[in-house]
Amino acid sequence: MENIFYRYNPWWSETYSISSEIILRDHILNSLKIDIEIHDILFLTGLRRIGKTTLMKILIQYLIDEKKVNCKNIFYISLDDYHLNSLNILEIIEEYRKIQKLPFRNQIYVFLDEVTFKDDFEIQLKNLYDTGYVKIVASSSSASLLRSKKPYLTGRYKLVEILPLDFEEYLQFKNITILPEDNLLKQKYFEDYLNIGGIPEYVLHNDVAYLKEVVDDILRKDIVAQYDIKDISTVQNYFTLLMERSGKVVSINKIARILGISPDTSNRYLKMFEDSYLIYTVSRFGKTNETIKAAKKIYASDIGIRTFSTGVRDIGSLFENYVYLKLKMEDPKYLYINRNEIDFIIRNKILIEVKYGRDIEGKQKELFDNYNIKEKVVIKNIFELENFLEQR
Repeated sequence: MENIFYRYNPWWSETYSISSEIILRDHILNSLKIDIEIHDILFLTGLRRIGKTTLMKILIQYLIDEKKVNCKNIFYISLDDYHLNSLNILEIIEEYRKIQKLPFRNQIYVFLDEVTFKDDFEIQLKNLYDTGYVKIVASSSSASLLRSKKPYLTGRYKLVEILPLDFEEYLQFKNITILPEDNLLKQKYFEDYLNIGGIPEYVLHNDVAYLKEVVDDILRKDIVAQYDIKDISTVQNYFTLLMERSGKVVSINKIARILGISPDTSNRYLKMFEDSYLIYTVSRFGKTNETIKAAKKIYASDIGIRTFSTGVRDIGSLFENYVYLKLKMEDPKYLYINRNEIDFIIRNKILIEVKYGRDIEGKQKELFDNYNIKEKVVIKNIFELENFLEQR
């Protein structure tokens, strides 16, 4: 066990330096550096291969280099390692303390990757937290497993979802600098981004086989294996149908008929895809009963995965998907009245319609113009989106 721990924690025996290939996501890191100072358990969650482990390693380097934490007081482990199958989290931490001869009252920093692989992880984290001498940073690629365990950790955790790279981060990862006089190039680079998306490794190396592996991993590990589904082909077909319908209101019953499954099964599958962070759902704006009963719109969590699955069929739909991702933290809902739809209402006070390179027209324009709300915005390109976000 000692050899395994040392392999995961090279800073115990040598000068630690993160690979020069790693590119920092500063806006996330600045927030996490504040969170690392607070006793609460810090959960990093999000799509598989989105960079949660990398962020953990960068935080470890930050603790060593800037906070001057003793290297032996920092422990990282990936809990999906089969060598650890016979040990629970508390036993793993106890073994770590023994190896490093760390008294119980010594403050330690524990980084637990894929924490939901361990049964009863929530109770064990609660026990560790309650000792008062452990800062816990944990990751998971499953929203459902984290959500089901929240009651045990109430008041003891902060959840941070790591999203795919946005356009500005994409440019940074591609080492692209756009000078003010070349601002018109931004539109072309942005359309490239709509094809590639924001999975960090894929952005860096543009290896389609890697992106396929990411999708297959999520389908097999986070859906088929976790929910013990026997028919993987139905799951794969369901996913393709969701990607084709991204940006649209989804009919659970229609998908069920296409795939020859029951509406209940179709509804469960939709929830599984949402819990694996492959999609996000958006509710209809209105009274509570209308919101609950109405069908939801869906968006892909990563535009590159959507493009990989369906091809570039409608750049306007891809742009709307990107706008949603930029507005996600604003609790967006869609407006639907008399068979006309407006893309988003955020915080109950701003109405937003996304029209890539064109104007809003006809009955939709009538609804948009006449709807009684504080502010209205039509977003037609990346420049207008950036201006809107800067004014928020």
